[in-house]
Amino acid sequence: MALKNHQYQALMREYDRRQNYDAHLLQQRQNEVYAKIPEYAHIDRSISSLSVAHVRRTLAGEPAENTSLKEQLSELSEKKCRLLAEHGFPADYLEMVYTCPDCKDTGYIGSQKCHCFVQASIDLLYSQSNLEGVLEEENFNTFRLDYYSDDISDSVTGLTARQAITRAVEESKDFIRKFAYEYQNLLFYGKPGVGKTFLTHCIAREMLESTYSVLYFTSVHLFDRIGEALFQKTDSDTNSVLEDIYNCDLLIIDDLGTEALNTYIAPQLFSCLDARDERKMSTIISTNLNLQEIRDRYSERVFSRLSSRYKIIKIIGDDIRLIKKLKQNTWRS
Repeated sequence: MALKNHQYQALMREYDRRQNYDAHLLQQRQNEVYAKIPEYAHIDRSISSLSVAHVRRTLAGEPAENTSLKEQLSELSEKKCRLLAEHGFPADYLEMVYTCPDCKDTGYIGSQKCHCFVQASIDLLYSQSNLEGVLEEENFNTFRLDYYSDDISDSVTGLTARQAITRAVEESKDFIRKFAYEYQNLLFYGKPGVGKTFLTHCIAREMLESTYSVLYFTSVHLFDRIGEALFQKTDSDTNSVLEDIYNCDLLIIDDLGTEALNTYIAPQLFSCLDARDERKMSTIISTNLNLQEIRDRYSERVFSRLSSRYKIIKIIGDDIRLIKKLKQNTWRS
Protein backbone atom coordinates (compact mmCIF):
# COMPACT_ATOMS: atom_id res chain seq x y z
CA MET A 1 0.00 0.00 0.00
CA ALA A 2 1.46 3.36 -1.03
CA LEU A 3 1.87 6.07 1.58
CA LYS A 4 0.02 9.30 1.14
CA ASN A 5 2.20 11.90 -0.60
CA HIS A 6 2.76 14.00 2.51
CA GLN A 7 3.73 10.90 4.49
CA TYR A 8 6.18 9.77 1.80
CA GLN A 9 7.72 13.23 1.66
CA ALA A 10 8.12 13.25 5.44
CA LEU A 11 10.05 9.98 5.27
CA MET A 12 12.24 11.17 2.40
CA ARG A 13 13.08 14.33 4.36
CA GLU A 14 14.27 12.08 7.17
CA TYR A 15 16.48 10.16 4.72
CA ASP A 16 17.88 13.47 3.43
CA ARG A 17 18.64 14.43 7.02
CA ARG A 18 20.42 11.12 7.58
CA GLN A 19 22.55 11.55 4.47
CA ASN A 20 23.51 15.09 5.48
CA TYR A 21 24.45 13.85 8.93
CA ASP A 22 26.50 10.99 7.45
CA ALA A 23 28.43 13.45 5.26
CA HIS A 24 28.91 15.86 8.19
CA LEU A 25 30.25 13.08 10.42
CA LEU A 26 32.68 11.96 7.72
CA GLN A 27 33.90 15.54 7.22
CA GLN A 28 34.50 15.90 10.96
CA ARG A 29 36.56 12.71 11.02
CA GLN A 30 38.51 13.76 7.95
CA ASN A 31 39.35 17.13 9.53
CA GLU A 32 40.49 15.32 12.67
CA VAL A 33 42.80 13.02 10.71
CA TYR A 34 44.19 15.87 8.57
CA ALA A 35 44.97 17.88 11.70
CA LYS A 36 46.76 14.95 13.35
CA ILE A 37 48.42 13.54 10.20
CA PRO A 38 49.30 16.32 7.71
CA GLU A 39 50.94 13.73 5.46
CA TYR A 40 47.56 12.01 5.06
CA ALA A 41 46.05 15.21 3.70
CA HIS A 42 48.99 15.54 1.29
CA ILE A 43 48.37 11.99 0.00
CA ASP A 44 44.69 12.73 -0.56
CA ARG A 45 45.63 15.79 -2.61
CA SER A 46 48.13 13.69 -4.60
CA ILE A 47 45.48 11.09 -5.36
CA SER A 48 43.14 13.81 -6.57
CA SER A 49 45.84 15.35 -8.77
CA LEU A 50 46.81 11.98 -10.26
CA SER A 51 43.20 11.19 -11.08
CA VAL A 52 42.61 14.56 -12.77
CA ALA A 53 45.86 14.32 -14.73
CA HIS A 54 44.95 10.81 -15.91
CA VAL A 55 41.57 11.96 -17.16
CA ARG A 56 43.11 14.87 -19.03
CA ARG A 57 45.71 12.64 -20.73
CA THR A 58 43.02 10.15 -21.68
CA LEU A 59 40.83 12.87 -23.19
CA ALA A 60 43.83 14.27 -25.08
CA GLY A 61 44.72 10.83 -26.49
CA GLU A 62 48.15 10.79 -24.86
CA PRO A 63 49.82 7.40 -24.14
CA ALA A 64 49.68 6.07 -20.59
CA GLU A 65 52.75 6.34 -18.36
CA ASN A 66 54.88 3.27 -17.62
CA THR A 67 53.51 3.08 -14.08
CA SER A 68 49.72 2.70 -14.30
CA LEU A 69 47.41 4.96 -12.34
CA LYS A 70 45.98 1.89 -10.63
CA GLU A 71 49.38 0.91 -9.24
CA GLN A 72 50.13 4.43 -8.04
CA LEU A 73 46.76 4.71 -6.33
CA SER A 74 47.22 1.32 -4.70
CA GLU A 75 50.58 2.35 -3.23
CA LEU A 76 49.14 5.59 -1.90
CA SER A 77 46.13 3.81 -0.40
CA GLU A 78 48.38 1.34 1.42
CA LYS A 79 50.40 4.24 2.78
CA LYS A 80 47.22 5.91 4.06
CA CYS A 81 46.22 2.70 5.87
CA ARG A 82 49.64 2.51 7.52
CA LEU A 83 49.42 6.13 8.64
CA LEU A 84 45.99 5.59 10.21
CA ALA A 85 47.21 2.52 12.08
CA GLU A 86 50.40 4.24 13.26
CA HIS A 87 48.35 7.08 14.76
CA GLY A 88 45.80 4.83 16.44
CA PHE A 89 42.84 5.21 14.06
CA PRO A 90 40.73 2.21 12.96
CA ALA A 91 41.24 1.18 9.35
CA ASP A 92 37.66 2.14 8.46
CA TYR A 93 37.70 5.46 10.32
CA LEU A 94 37.29 7.49 7.13
CA GLU A 95 34.63 5.30 5.57
CA MET A 96 31.06 6.60 5.48
CA VAL A 97 29.00 5.42 8.45
CA TYR A 98 25.33 4.71 7.67
CA THR A 99 22.30 4.16 9.85
CA CYS A 100 21.36 1.45 7.33
CA PRO A 101 24.37 0.06 5.44
CA ASP A 102 22.09 -1.93 3.11
CA CYS A 103 20.60 1.10 1.35
CA LYS A 104 23.27 3.60 2.44
CA ASP A 105 20.54 5.76 3.95
CA THR A 106 18.70 6.31 0.69
CA GLY A 107 15.65 4.19 1.59
CA TYR A 108 16.01 2.15 -1.59
CA ILE A 109 18.05 -0.81 -2.81
CA GLY A 110 17.88 -0.38 -6.56
CA SER A 111 14.24 0.34 -7.30
CA GLN A 112 12.96 -1.57 -4.27
CA LYS A 113 12.15 -0.04 -0.89
CA CYS A 114 14.71 -1.06 1.71
CA HIS A 115 13.59 -2.95 4.80
CA CYS A 116 14.43 0.17 6.82
CA PHE A 117 12.04 2.23 4.68
CA VAL A 118 9.24 -0.28 5.24
CA GLN A 119 9.84 -0.19 8.99
CA ALA A 120 10.05 3.61 8.96
CA SER A 121 6.72 3.69 7.12
CA ILE A 122 5.12 1.49 9.78
CA ASP A 123 6.60 3.60 12.58
CA LEU A 124 5.32 6.80 10.97
CA LEU A 125 1.84 5.38 10.52
CA TYR A 126 1.80 4.20 14.13
CA SER A 127 2.83 7.65 15.36
CA GLN A 128 0.06 9.32 13.35
CA SER A 129 -2.66 6.82 14.23
CA ASN A 130 -3.34 7.95 17.84
CA LEU A 131 -2.68 4.32 18.83
CA GLU A 132 1.06 4.29 19.46
CA GLY A 133 1.89 2.03 22.40
CA VAL A 134 -1.53 0.50 23.08
CA LEU A 135 -1.30 -2.01 20.24
CA GLU A 136 1.61 -3.77 21.87
CA GLU A 137 -0.83 -4.97 24.51
CA GLU A 138 -4.06 -5.21 22.53
CA ASN A 139 -3.80 -7.35 19.40
CA PHE A 140 -4.86 -10.74 18.09
CA ASN A 141 -1.94 -12.41 19.86
CA THR A 142 -3.22 -11.25 23.26
CA PHE A 143 -6.92 -11.70 22.51
CA ARG A 144 -8.54 -14.32 24.79
CA LEU A 145 -11.76 -16.20 24.12
CA ASP A 146 -11.96 -17.48 27.68
CA TYR A 147 -13.48 -14.17 28.81
CA TYR A 148 -16.61 -15.09 26.84
CA SER A 149 -19.10 -17.51 28.34
CA ASP A 150 -21.16 -20.25 26.70
CA ASP A 151 -23.80 -19.64 29.39
CA ILE A 152 -24.79 -16.21 28.06
CA SER A 153 -26.78 -16.06 24.83
CA ASP A 154 -28.52 -13.47 22.69
CA SER A 155 -32.29 -13.79 22.55
CA VAL A 156 -32.46 -12.65 18.91
CA THR A 157 -29.57 -14.50 17.26
CA GLY A 158 -29.40 -17.43 19.67
CA LEU A 159 -25.60 -17.14 19.70
CA THR A 160 -23.71 -17.53 22.95
CA ALA A 161 -21.22 -14.88 24.00
CA ARG A 162 -18.34 -17.10 22.84
CA GLN A 163 -20.00 -17.87 19.52
CA ALA A 164 -20.72 -14.18 18.96
CA ILE A 165 -17.14 -13.07 19.63
CA THR A 166 -15.78 -15.95 17.53
CA ARG A 167 -17.91 -14.69 14.67
CA ALA A 168 -16.74 -11.13 15.29
CA VAL A 169 -13.09 -12.21 15.20
CA GLU A 170 -13.65 -14.16 11.98
CA GLU A 171 -15.38 -11.17 10.39
CA SER A 172 -12.51 -8.94 11.52
CA LYS A 173 -9.88 -11.20 9.99
CA ASP A 174 -11.93 -11.45 6.81
CA PHE A 175 -12.05 -7.65 6.72
CA ILE A 176 -8.24 -7.60 6.95
CA ARG A 177 -7.74 -10.25 4.25
CA LYS A 178 -10.01 -8.47 1.77
CA PHE A 179 -8.97 -4.93 2.62
CA ALA A 180 -6.75 -4.40 -0.41
CA TYR A 181 -9.41 -5.22 -2.98
CA GLU A 182 -12.85 -4.97 -1.34
CA TYR A 183 -14.48 -1.89 0.18
CA GLN A 184 -15.90 -2.81 3.60
CA ASN A 185 -17.05 -1.15 6.81
CA LEU A 186 -17.75 -2.63 10.25
CA LEU A 187 -20.02 -1.57 13.09
CA PHE A 188 -19.47 -3.31 16.45
CA TYR A 189 -22.16 -2.74 19.07
CA GLY A 190 -22.88 -4.12 22.50
CA LYS A 191 -22.77 -3.26 26.19
CA PRO A 192 -19.69 -1.60 27.72
CA GLY A 193 -16.69 -3.79 28.45
CA VAL A 194 -17.39 -6.68 26.05
CA GLY A 195 -14.25 -6.12 23.94
CA LYS A 196 -15.38 -3.87 21.09
CA THR A 197 -12.50 -1.44 21.43
CA PHE A 198 -10.02 -4.28 21.90
CA LEU A 199 -11.18 -5.80 18.62
CA THR A 200 -10.77 -2.51 16.75
CA HIS A 201 -7.23 -2.34 18.12
CA CYS A 202 -6.53 -5.84 16.82
CA ILE A 203 -7.61 -4.79 13.33
CA ALA A 204 -5.69 -1.52 13.52
CA ARG A 205 -2.44 -3.27 14.33
CA GLU A 206 -2.73 -5.62 11.36
CA MET A 207 -3.49 -2.69 9.06
CA LEU A 208 -0.58 -0.61 10.33
CA GLU A 209 1.82 -3.54 10.02
CA SER A 210 0.76 -3.75 6.37
CA THR A 211 1.56 -0.01 6.00
CA TYR A 212 -2.02 1.18 5.66
CA SER A 213 -2.78 4.58 7.18
CA VAL A 214 -5.06 4.24 10.20
CA LEU A 215 -6.60 7.00 12.28
CA TYR A 216 -8.20 6.17 15.62
CA PHE A 217 -10.48 8.61 17.43
CA THR A 218 -12.89 8.30 20.28
CA SER A 219 -16.17 9.83 19.22
CA VAL A 220 -15.56 12.76 21.58
CA HIS A 221 -12.11 13.45 20.12
CA LEU A 222 -13.30 13.09 16.53
CA PHE A 223 -16.05 15.67 16.81
CA ASP A 224 -13.75 17.98 18.78
CA ARG A 225 -11.19 17.83 15.97
CA ILE A 226 -13.79 18.40 13.27
CA GLY A 227 -15.29 21.28 15.26
CA GLU A 228 -11.88 22.91 15.78
CA ALA A 229 -11.10 22.55 12.08
CA LEU A 230 -14.39 24.07 10.97
CA PHE A 231 -14.84 26.85 13.51
CA GLN A 232 -11.48 27.85 14.98
CA LYS A 233 -8.69 27.24 12.48
CA THR A 234 -7.51 28.68 9.19
CA ASP A 235 -8.58 27.26 5.84
CA SER A 236 -5.30 25.35 5.51
CA ASP A 237 -5.75 23.79 8.95
CA THR A 238 -9.31 22.82 8.10
CA ASN A 239 -8.27 21.20 4.85
CA SER A 240 -5.42 19.32 6.51
CA VAL A 241 -7.52 17.90 9.37
CA LEU A 242 -10.47 16.94 7.18
CA GLU A 243 -8.14 15.55 4.52
CA ASP A 244 -6.65 13.14 7.05
CA ILE A 245 -10.05 12.13 8.48
CA TYR A 246 -11.72 11.68 5.09
CA ASN A 247 -8.82 10.05 3.23
CA CYS A 248 -6.90 7.78 5.61
CA ASP A 249 -7.12 4.12 4.57
CA LEU A 250 -8.98 3.18 7.74
CA LEU A 251 -10.82 5.44 10.17
CA ILE A 252 -11.79 3.99 13.54
CA ILE A 253 -14.49 5.82 15.53
CA ASP A 254 -14.62 4.35 19.02
CA ASP A 255 -17.41 4.78 21.58
CA LEU A 256 -19.85 6.49 19.25
CA GLY A 257 -22.58 7.95 21.45
CA THR A 258 -20.37 9.16 24.30
CA GLU A 259 -20.02 12.64 22.81
CA ALA A 260 -22.28 15.46 24.02
CA LEU A 261 -25.09 15.67 21.49
CA ASN A 262 -25.84 19.00 19.85
CA THR A 263 -27.34 20.18 16.59
CA TYR A 264 -24.13 19.83 14.62
CA ILE A 265 -23.09 16.30 15.64
CA ALA A 266 -25.47 14.27 13.46
CA PRO A 267 -24.83 16.34 10.30
CA GLN A 268 -21.07 16.14 10.81
CA LEU A 269 -21.22 12.40 11.39
CA PHE A 270 -23.17 11.99 8.18
CA SER A 271 -20.75 14.24 6.29
CA CYS A 272 -17.80 12.19 7.54
CA LEU A 273 -19.40 8.84 6.68
CA ASP A 274 -20.61 10.16 3.33
CA ALA A 275 -17.22 11.61 2.35
CA ARG A 276 -15.46 8.36 3.16
CA ASP A 277 -18.13 6.34 1.38
CA GLU A 278 -17.70 8.41 -1.76
CA ARG A 279 -13.96 7.76 -1.66
CA LYS A 280 -14.47 4.07 -0.81
CA MET A 281 -12.32 4.45 2.32
CA SER A 282 -13.16 1.95 5.05
CA THR A 283 -14.47 2.89 8.49
CA ILE A 284 -14.93 0.90 11.69
CA ILE A 285 -17.31 2.13 14.40
CA SER A 286 -17.83 0.79 17.89
CA THR A 287 -20.69 1.85 20.11
CA ASN A 288 -22.52 0.96 23.32
CA LEU A 289 -25.79 2.05 21.69
CA ASN A 290 -28.21 -0.47 20.29
CA LEU A 291 -29.54 -0.04 16.75
CA GLN A 292 -32.72 1.78 17.78
CA GLU A 293 -30.72 4.18 19.93
CA ILE A 294 -28.42 4.91 16.98
CA ARG A 295 -31.43 5.70 14.82
CA ASP A 296 -33.00 7.94 17.47
CA ARG A 297 -29.77 9.78 18.30
CA TYR A 298 -28.31 10.46 14.85
CA SER A 299 -31.31 10.54 12.48
CA GLU A 300 -32.79 8.16 9.95
CA ARG A 301 -30.31 9.36 7.33
CA VAL A 302 -27.27 8.34 9.38
CA PHE A 303 -28.85 5.04 10.36
CA SER A 304 -29.68 4.30 6.73
CA ARG A 305 -26.06 4.87 5.75
CA LEU A 306 -24.85 2.57 8.51
CA SER A 307 -27.37 -0.20 7.84
CA SER A 308 -26.72 -0.20 4.10
CA ARG A 309 -22.93 0.23 4.02
CA TYR A 310 -21.73 -1.47 7.23
CA LYS A 311 -21.52 -5.04 8.36
CA ILE A 312 -23.22 -4.85 11.77
CA ILE A 313 -21.84 -7.17 14.44
CA LYS A 314 -23.25 -7.53 17.94
CA ILE A 315 -20.92 -8.56 20.77
CA ILE A 316 -22.37 -9.79 24.06
CA GLY A 317 -20.94 -11.03 27.33
CA ASP A 318 -19.78 -9.99 30.76
CA ASP A 319 -17.86 -6.78 31.42
CA ILE A 320 -14.26 -7.94 30.83
CA ARG A 321 -12.80 -4.89 32.56
CA LEU A 322 -14.75 -5.77 35.69
CA ILE A 323 -13.61 -9.41 35.48
CA LYS A 324 -9.97 -8.32 35.22
CA LYS A 325 -10.36 -5.94 38.14
CA LEU A 326 -11.91 -8.64 40.31
CA LYS A 327 -9.08 -11.03 39.43
CA GLN A 328 -6.49 -8.39 40.35
CA ASN A 329 -8.15 -7.77 43.71
CA THR A 330 -8.33 -11.51 44.38
CA TRP A 331 -4.64 -11.91 43.54
CA ARG A 332 -3.63 -9.01 45.80
CA SER A 333 -5.63 -10.33 48.73
